[in-house]
Amino acid sequence: MDMKNAGNVNYLQVDHEIQQVLAEKGVTIMSSPEAYRKFRWTWDHFRREPEEGYFIWVKKQIDHPLTTCIAMSSPKVSQNPGNLVVIEENIKVEIHSVCNAIEENLRGEHVGHSKIIVKENSELKMRHLHSWGKRDLVESGLEFLLGKGAGLSHTYKCLSVPRRLKIENITFLDSRSSANSETVVLARGGEVDLHDSTFLNGEESGGVMKLRMIADKGSRISSHSRMIANNAGKGHLDCTGLLLDEKSVIDSVPELLNKNKKAILTHEASIGRISEESLNYLRSRGLTEDEAINLIVTGFLGEDALFTYKNILSKDHM
Repeated sequence: MDMKNAGNVNYLQVDHEIQQVLAEKGVTIMSSPEAYRKFRWTWDHFRREPEEGYFIWVKKQIDHPLTTCIAMSSPKVSQNPGNLVVIEENIKVEIHSVCNAIEENLRGEHVGHSKIIVKENSELKMRHLHSWGKRDLVESGLEFLLGKGAGLSHTYKCLSVPRRLKIENITFLDSRSSANSETVVLARGGEVDLHDSTFLNGEESGGVMKLRMIADKGSRISSHSRMIANNAGKGHLDCTGLLLDEKSVIDSVPELLNKNKKAILTHEASIGRISEESLNYLRSRGLTEDEAINLIVTGFLGEDALFTYKNILSKDHM
């Protein structure tokens, strides 16, 4: 996120300094350490007393997205944010969360964990975007707890990976709750370790996990996706990888664990390269080979990826 365009950010932290907190009617927003001191009940949800990070408590319906940004701007900074989001019953919320390095060669470390509680019959749409320098080290964990009848739509995208990136997402579903998650990673010269787990703990719960991975410039991506049915629910895993060069590696392990005879779990997985047939077709329509590859990759990455991917490519040729 460009700091010049941070005027509407509800929580903005740069390095260890909180630069902006925008209050909302019906929403409590503050730093996690402050929330830990003020609300004793948060002790049950933080892993330990937080050093930094944000706390968001949505108690009434709001009609626009909430936005958070935690950025690194200083060399060799080491961040350890612990975030907590609580959404009360019968509320629909959209959250845009950004974590990024403002400069390319900071050699920073970011180790964060977020817990998101979506209570009964509430809905959360969350877009989580990462963008890092090539020498950074990043670990990020997301834990979602969905109450009865709750809904989650979560998209995580990292189109500029650091030297090492580790992501751990875990989702727990109660009765009649549903979660639709998508993870999109473009690795160009980095090492990526992805772990996603969804637990169908309530009757009639449903989970869909989609994973899109692109490996280029000698990168390595390792992913382990798990769908666990502890009750009579439905779950589906969709894992797809795309290799763009000979030196890159994608290792993808989809796992289904069914503990209930009424549950239905399915998966599909594939790893491959861009087909010559697709390239030849696009070249026959007047595109160069690079333009054809860019178009295919953009479609694979999904919406809003075109300009980001072009910017990444342009940086490599500066």
